[in-house]
Amino acid sequence: MLINAEQLLQYQRCKRRPVLDARGDRPQRDAANELLLKLQQDKAAHRTSILAELGDYYKPDYPRGDWEAAQAATLELMQRGVEYIYRGVLLAEYYDLVAPTPEDVSLSPEYTKYTFLSRPDLLVKQSGQSRFGDWMYVPVNIELGKRPKQEYQVVAAFHAQVLAKVQGIIPENAWLLLRTKNRDYAVDLDKWIPQMQSILLEFLQDLQLPSPPEVFISRQKCNLCHWYNDCYQVAQSQQHLSLLPGVTPLRYDQLQALSITTLESLAHTTPETLENLPGFDGAVAAKLILQAQSVLHRQPLMLPHGLPKEDILFTAPVELYFDIEAQPDLDLDYLLGILVVDQQAKTEKFYSFIAEKPEEEELIWQQFLDLVWQYPQAPIYHFCVYEVDTVKRLGKLYQTPNSLVYPVLNRFVDVYEQLIKTVALPVESYALKAIARWLGFEWREKEASGAKCIYWYDQWLETGDRTLLEVIQSYNEDDCRATRNVKDWLVTFFQNHTHPPLP
Repeated sequence: MLINAEQLLQYQRCKRRPVLDARGDRPQRDAANELLLKLQQDKAAHRTSILAELGDYYKPDYPRGDWEAAQAATLELMQRGVEYIYRGVLLAEYYDLVAPTPEDVSLSPEYTKYTFLSRPDLLVKQSGQSRFGDWMYVPVNIELGKRPKQEYQVVAAFHAQVLAKVQGIIPENAWLLLRTKNRDYAVDLDKWIPQMQSILLEFLQDLQLPSPPEVFISRQKCNLCHWYNDCYQVAQSQQHLSLLPGVTPLRYDQLQALSITTLESLAHTTPETLENLPGFDGAVAAKLILQAQSVLHRQPLMLPHGLPKEDILFTAPVELYFDIEAQPDLDLDYLLGILVVDQQAKTEKFYSFIAEKPEEEELIWQQFLDLVWQYPQAPIYHFCVYEVDTVKRLGKLYQTPNSLVYPVLNRFVDVYEQLIKTVALPVESYALKAIARWLGFEWREKEASGAKCIYWYDQWLETGDRTLLEVIQSYNEDDCRATRNVKDWLVTFFQNHTHPPLP
């Protein structure tokens, strides 16, 4: 059985994915989405820039997919003692993680033979004693992240273990090249090889089971996975608790230990049963139970002591709805969208301040300020904290006087914050799309998302295709209108609950 580092990487993110990759029905996989394609392009560009700094390096030449030939070509380069080997291929056979002798295997036929396939981004020559002579190699992986995540270090330890078996000596460290100013990071192999072996053993055991590991939907981790829709259908058919907002893996484990595995059982649990468990306190326990009741009965429920800020309980003469589109890789907020709703004049107008080039960010920032100061008393509604953080960032970046920034910030009203503090909704997520669609709102661009807009803006910069900007602007306008839709619903909900109509 062939085991590679990519499987180990993915297993740390989701135990189900690499098992499905090995045994699942490939036609059921989702097509790669635009954000995943962009991440792959970004990683390739990062790798290319590092290789350009190295100058001369060697890459083994072999027929595609012929791993035996690939290792032979890699070993030839190692025996020659070249300085850098790019994407070398190393193979090591194991019957278990401690690699018993062939004699032990012949006496114990229950052993499974595994071939570990290692393809580190670089093998770098160093002084030392190995089977090749007075030099050895260390593995180096090039990662797009900006910090040395556990998953990166575990993969580096996997490469080091296979390399040790090939060259006859284990290096003191493996290395990560990250996307930061101080990018070189040494991986402590004394620490990470044992952890890697533990994770690897668990993965190998899961591969032997008749069914893949239990589904758990975590949208932040799952959205880029090609098994997302397949797993989501399984979760829906099971009414899996991971679809309930607020159920984290830690809380799910605690609920399972109490045999609370269904919406009904959670909805009928008392807060006292949960509030002293890890991951819970009194407020979390009560809110999670109410969330289960809301989904179970398919109706919104007011949280205990949940009243929003006064400025969301009334309709102002003029209201502003604000949403941003950003390109994180460029540290750029390229679209500042404002929907102006004049209740007295019964008019509404959308303003789309867009930076067609990154250098125009300062221009659209000033256009935004000019507009919001035309309505100095109007509340500015937004969804989540990003808009607040962005206004602070842009004000500091472009040295805008505080007298022009802080009065604007004081008018901000976070609809998301008011919502999650006051009501439980029968939804799977408190993202704007999930809530607005539950209320019946639909985006004109059916496939659009914030992640896709990142990809589309990159494509705009490369191609100059103006239809891409138009789609982004349409999506941004609908985000503003969706925020208004949610805010108006919240106003009506609390007016009805705090001032019930006479019979």
